[in-house]
Amino acid sequence: MQYIDLHVHSDCSDGTFSPEELVQLALDNELVAFSLTDHDTVDSVGRALAAAENRPISVIPGVELSCEYVVSPEKKKEIHILGYNIDYTLPELREALVRVAEERDNRNRKMCENLHGAGFPIDYEALTGRFGSTILTRAHFARFLLEQGAIPSIDAAFKKILAEDGPYFVPRRYLTPEEGISLIKKAGGKPVLAHPLLYKFSVTQLHDLITELKDYGLVGIEAMYSRNRGNDEAFVRKLARDFDLFITGGTDFHGANKPDLEIGRGEGNLRVPVMLLENLK
Repeated sequence: MQYIDLHVHSDCSDGTFSPEELVQLALDNELVAFSLTDHDTVDSVGRALAAAENRPISVIPGVELSCEYVVSPEKKKEIHILGYNIDYTLPELREALVRVAEERDNRNRKMCENLHGAGFPIDYEALTGRFGSTILTRAHFARFLLEQGAIPSIDAAFKKILAEDGPYFVPRRYLTPEEGISLIKKAGGKPVLAHPLLYKFSVTQLHDLITELKDYGLVGIEAMYSRNRGNDEAFVRKLARDFDLFITGGTDFHGANKPDLEIGRGEGNLRVPVMLLENLK
């Protein structure tokens, strides 16, 4: 059996391996293909494609877009839309992602101010000095604070000081799901709902979400996923059948930022079969 991984992050977003290192790592783990799906950036894709040239592995150009879904008038939730086989050079896509990065940058500056004001050993200049021009996410905040000895673990940071309902969090303007799916389609890609069970929606809320996303052009859902437990995969596969969606699968590999995961092999010995590539054609 040959295996793939359709959800991988590089250090161009919140992973810790370069695109070139990911190609070698995927080969070392005997994968035949992987998709580089960095958060809100496609800067890594060309580098990975170049590194994979004339080597026995395929790199699927991808992206993971952060979108804000309106659950109810009182509640909004960040969801992620994966885009596969995109034209990562499309000017409209790249320009939209630059605007997203600027909005994220403004948020990050404010969060640094909040944390610094509360006594945490962090400021924006030190954060960017540590991680360079990468797309900074809360994972970078957590890693920086861990290296400074200010927190016991990355997981603890997300549960306490970096939580969305925490005292230091700063919201930002996200793409809407309609905007995100439209961008992926304009880039010739296939939009897929990432890790649907991580949002902690009720069954009714999940049905409402998928119904809305289908209207915008959603064609797939991530059923095989590292954080699945028990009957989770079977439940998502049923959602796929009920809503006429194809399925994808991936580890959500981030390197040292999610040290319990390996590329191509997630929790519970998750392995994604190569046959799922047919869904992306």
